[in-house]
Amino acid sequence: SVISFGSKNRTIGVAAKNQQITHANNTVSNFKRFHGRTFNDPFIQKEKENLSYDLVPMKNGGVGIKVMYMDEEHLFSVEQITAMLLTKLKETAENNLKKPVTDCVISVPSFFTDAERRSVLDAAQIVGLNCLRLMNDMTAVALNYGIYKQDLPSPDEKPRIVVFVDMGHSAFQVSACAFNKGKLKVLGTAFDPFLGGKNFDEKLVEHFCAEFKTKYKLDAKSKIRALLRLYQECEKLKKLMSSNSTDLPLNIECFMNDKDVSGKMNRSQFEELCAELLQKIEVPLYSLMEQTQLKVEDVSAVEIVGGTTRIPAVKEKIAKFFGKDISTTLNADEAVARGCALQCAILSPAFKVREFSVTDAVPFPISLVWNHDSEDTEGVHEVFSRNHAAPFSKVLTFLRRGPFELEAFYSDPLGVPYPEAKIGRFVVQNVSAQKDGEKSRVKVKVRVNTHGIFTISTASMVEKVPTEENEVSSVETDMECPNQRPPENLDTDKNIQQDNSEAGTQPQVQTDGQQTSQSPPSPELTSEENKIPDADKANEKKVDQPPEAKKPKIKVVNVELPIEANLVWQLGKDLLNMYIETEGKMIMQDKLEKERNDAKNAVEEYVYEFRDKLCGPYEKFICEQEHQNFLRLLTETEDWLYEEGEDQAKQAYVDKLEELMKIGTPVKVRFQEAEERPKLFEELGQRLQHYAKIAADFRNKDEKYNHIDESEMKKVEKSVNEVMEWMNSIMNAQAKKSLDQDPVVRAHEIKAKVKELNNACEPVVTQPKPKIESPKLERTPNGPNIDKKEEDLEGKNNFGAEPPHQNGECYPNEKSSVNMDLD
Repeated sequence: SVISFGSKNRTIGVAAKNQQITHANNTVSNFKRFHGRTFNDPFIQKEKENLSYDLVPMKNGGVGIKVMYMDEEHLFSVEQITAMLLTKLKETAENNLKKPVTDCVISVPSFFTDAERRSVLDAAQIVGLNCLRLMNDMTAVALNYGIYKQDLPSPDEKPRIVVFVDMGHSAFQVSACAFNKGKLKVLGTAFDPFLGGKNFDEKLVEHFCAEFKTKYKLDAKSKIRALLRLYQECEKLKKLMSSNSTDLPLNIECFMNDKDVSGKMNRSQFEELCAELLQKIEVPLYSLMEQTQLKVEDVSAVEIVGGTTRIPAVKEKIAKFFGKDISTTLNADEAVARGCALQCAILSPAFKVREFSVTDAVPFPISLVWNHDSEDTEGVHEVFSRNHAAPFSKVLTFLRRGPFELEAFYSDPLGVPYPEAKIGRFVVQNVSAQKDGEKSRVKVKVRVNTHGIFTISTASMVEKVPTEENEVSSVETDMECPNQRPPENLDTDKNIQQDNSEAGTQPQVQTDGQQTSQSPPSPELTSEENKIPDADKANEKKVDQPPEAKKPKIKVVNVELPIEANLVWQLGKDLLNMYIETEGKMIMQDKLEKERNDAKNAVEEYVYEFRDKLCGPYEKFICEQEHQNFLRLLTETEDWLYEEGEDQAKQAYVDKLEELMKIGTPVKVRFQEAEERPKLFEELGQRLQHYAKIAADFRNKDEKYNHIDESEMKKVEKSVNEVMEWMNSIMNAQAKKSLDQDPVVRAHEIKAKVKELNNACEPVVTQPKPKIESPKLERTPNGPNIDKKEEDLEGKNNFGAEPPHQNGECYPNEKSSVNMDLD
């Protein structure tokens, strides 16, 4: 995940990684964790010190990345940087699939908050990708593991518990999943967002920086290029130590001030150096077991993924904690990407995939807070507890006379690796009291969606409307509405609802009806099940009252209400559109630069190819004078390419190539013609001989051709004579030409002559003979009745001898039938 900026274009991926040292200030990496954060975020300020490129604040307070691009200073947001990486991935996919790509599934760490997730979705939107799902890394790994397993327990059996452990470049994540046939449920997740491969690299870098300062009096941290080289070498050394326990050298030539440096390290020293990091591994593992209430014996397998899990000490720590061997059946580097691809295929209508339902978990508990109508006190309710099933919807009912505000926040700010606990503020608008002055019942649907993002998706007000007597029947059905909510309040995803009910959660249409201990039970927030019986009691009381006060029937109508959302991190539409436009321009610039480079490379390739061949196979096909002139032109063009032609427009290279090809193409053609011509003349000669022989056989009354009309055969003879005459004259003329002269005849003309000869002669000589039918045979009781001629030959073969019989015996009543050639 590296992007490098140049004076003409952007380089992305491996090519950018190769420029990390030479273009340190303009090469951006390790940017994933900047999503959804402000510039003043403590994490950003700490990371800023270790980066080779500049971070600056954006106008909206976000993180800006300052680089030189197209010889101008540019400021890009982290969404734009991620969009550039997605552009490259989109191109790679399209080049391999040979068709456009729009749908995708993107993975994010399971500890990403709403703000970070929304930021990643914005990045996908900039590139024009339709993100079907933002998937947690560990859930993608679990899907990749489970979908291929044929031996999972059936849905009514006890699930198989598998723990997945992922330590990558920057973070450590663990999750426990329950597998049954055709489904997986994430039971819980735990993580250390600041423990990964780069922390192990940093320990090595710190060690060697101190060693070089003492040994060579060099301060590696004073020069970014030297520090980056040391990081690269330490990463290589770390990987080597995973497979070797002996002392390993670290050598860097011309490290600083033209001095070479060297050092050494072995695995046991490395483990000693990283003891503090290795101790941190157990903390998330304990946290996971505590959350899920699992015992080590309940875990049937521990799967590890991520590059850093290859460090023997890391493997050892995990294996020791669970008291069992760890499994490495998944591809450590690709497990997450494969899981995302499978999820994308499941969500896409274009693929038929084995049914496999995925129920994720909410990583952090989420609460809602609101103000009461009449008091200043606040009501608080935890709508989603930690590890609650997701995606999931709930409907909350409020009693209100006017618009009101709901604020969503993370209930446990200390457990969230993000400085802002607030998720967003939602204003439910257009709420009014009932006509009789009573408070209106407002139903609010809260949801954690497929991306793991909290939203208030819909709000509706229950309005009572008086109706006429003749509308009684419709009133009765409408009065049932509170009990039977219209479809929009139900979760549309049947699979999710089904999974949640199987997992023992409550139906999605109702809240769990329990308030958190943070506030006393509020009369304003009621669950569906508590509210409806009260309405029934009210109706019963009305029925008991004297009949003289006849009241009109009431019709209940649900009115959809607009919701205004003010989220902690969200790009404005104008800004997003500007980013989309900027990305489009950069893609076009990259394309133009690629075309320019391709044109330049084509000239360079032509120069080298022709220079080699002029002293080899093409030498005979150009006269001495032209040979010298062309070699001189090729040398001049090469010099031009590396001097003033180093940076020219595409058209300049196209013109240069055309100039070279004016001389080079005729030479190439002469060579190709000289190669092909003898073979084609040979083929033509063979065809002429073939047809001439048939004509001679016809004249000699060969019975094979006596069915052909004489006039037809004369046409064949005429064609053969004409083509033979043409071939002899052309071959004589060509023999008088030298190889450096243009040929008298081209290969395509000889091919045309072969085709012309075949078209004229083949239909005549391949005419089928007319068939003469044999006399019909009449059946007799003893066998076929053969005509007189055949009867004379009865019992004889063609040569008058006795017919051969099986075992030399003759059978009674047996007759021999002989096929006679009547031609």
